[in-house]
Amino acid sequence: MEIKKEKNGSALTLTLIGKLSIQEAKDLSKVVDEELTDITDLTLDFKDLTYVSSAGLRVLLTAQNIMDDAEGEMKLINVPPFIVDVLKLTGFNKFMNIVD
Repeated sequence: MEIKKEKNGSALTLTLIGKLSIQEAKDLSKVVDEELTDITDLTLDFKDLTYVSSAGLRVLLTAQNIMDDAEGEMKLINVPPFIVDVLKLTGFNKFMNIVD
């Protein structure tokens, strides 16, 4: 998976390209740990994401918790329908901002 980062002040956009499986979740976790300091507006672009594992969901939950603690906002954009289904099945859609 490729992770593209675009930072503008306290806003960060992460574009995820490929599969978010176990190994890639470790890579994303590292980015979340290192890049979210002083970020209050996090956007995750899933336009080119083809798969998300439970390990990937865990990293999304971690990022959401960090944004909540910072009183910031996290939004998911360009989410493919099959990933929306996963987010609904797991209940993540109830506390994550999924933008159409």
